[in-house]
Amino acid sequence: MGCGNCGTGTPNGCKSNGSCGTNSCNRMNAYDWLVNLPISDAESACRVIEVTFNQGSRKEFYRNSTLQLFEKGDWIAVEGVSGFDVGEVSLTGEVVRLQMKKKGVDEFNSEMKRILRPATDRDLELYHQNKDREKEALIRTRAITRQLNLNMKMSEVEIQADGKKATFFYIADDRVDFRELIKILAGEFRLKVEMRQIGARQESAKVGGIGSCGRELCCATWLTDFKSVNTAAARYQNLSINQTKLSGQCGRLKCCLNYELDTYLDALQGFPENADMLQVVRGMATLIKKDIFKNLMWYVLPDSSKQYPLTIERVKKIRSLNAQGVVPEELEAVEVTTGKVKEVEPEFVDVVGHITLSSLEKADKKKHYKQSGPAKKMQVQPPQQRGGAPQRPSGNAPQKPRQDNRFKPQLQQRKPPKDNNPKK
Repeated sequence: MGCGNCGTGTPNGCKSNGSCGTNSCNRMNAYDWLVNLPISDAESACRVIEVTFNQGSRKEFYRNSTLQLFEKGDWIAVEGVSGFDVGEVSLTGEVVRLQMKKKGVDEFNSEMKRILRPATDRDLELYHQNKDREKEALIRTRAITRQLNLNMKMSEVEIQADGKKATFFYIADDRVDFRELIKILAGEFRLKVEMRQIGARQESAKVGGIGSCGRELCCATWLTDFKSVNTAAARYQNLSINQTKLSGQCGRLKCCLNYELDTYLDALQGFPENADMLQVVRGMATLIKKDIFKNLMWYVLPDSSKQYPLTIERVKKIRSLNAQGVVPEELEAVEVTTGKVKEVEPEFVDVVGHITLSSLEKADKKKHYKQSGPAKKMQVQPPQQRGGAPQRPSGNAPQKPRQDNRFKPQLQQRKPPKDNNPKK
């Protein structure tokens, strides 16, 4: 399923845009792991098809009352409000039955809408024309909302494929009287208007963005069910209650606070309960935090601000002594090392062998020396022959005239011939 919001258009291949997850590309997709299995009984097969709309942001189930078989990726025309709508088949077969059971949809519901036909060229042309109107309709609706002084924020506009109905998604903290707004929108756009309120998390899922972790928002990539998040999840994980750090881009508490909550709750089962206060000779020790990674419980005494880490066994022993009326003298805190361990750098292993750059350079010089010969030396040309100006010494010192010996004749001394007959 190609994404038109990320600017890459419809890609080739699997048409999932490389599973990038950008702007709800595959947020609501389900893998059909039964697609290659043969159907044993055609009569008992699931006749319901999952259809996606608006580039994967909305999915619904439709009954296939036709005699045609549809596959994933086919464009079909389905029943709409006073007309028809165009969507893409996202899932077929027995996996649809599992998805309906997961979402609580009755397979044999008589009110379930039907599939009309495969989408024709005329249907697709109307679909693209009305999709191009959505951005202009959103801008115009926001302007009308400001004129009416309505305390609401328009998030998205979805127009039906035949152009007879439009759904306006908005965000509002309180109840809004938009009856006058519906009259103006219906008269200006010449269609049926439906207002649907969504939350801040749903808006973030539609808009998308990058979280504080550096990755795309979970609600925009894969998260579909939004569970309630409260500050108790942060307290169990020993996180500071800082609204700016615990809030996401939607302004609500981050959904990722629930991801590791079950792990913390399981680890906290090994810690003793009702151990918030321990009585010692110096006073009443108060529990301030629990460290599940080191299995330590940190206490503080009233006469000092120093924190004392105690093991779970020591806490249980003090509780048993306090229950017997015995007050121990000290807490017997353990030492916790906070120093950083120096990392040892791994030794370099030469996988090539004993060949180094210096040995290769020596071999290259030796080869060049054999080719040029020992008697052949490089002659450096004076700057006049290289085309450059002669170099002049700096300063005001007198210069000696330079003798040019290039055209001076060379005198060769001839040796007397050898006399082979000295006796004459």
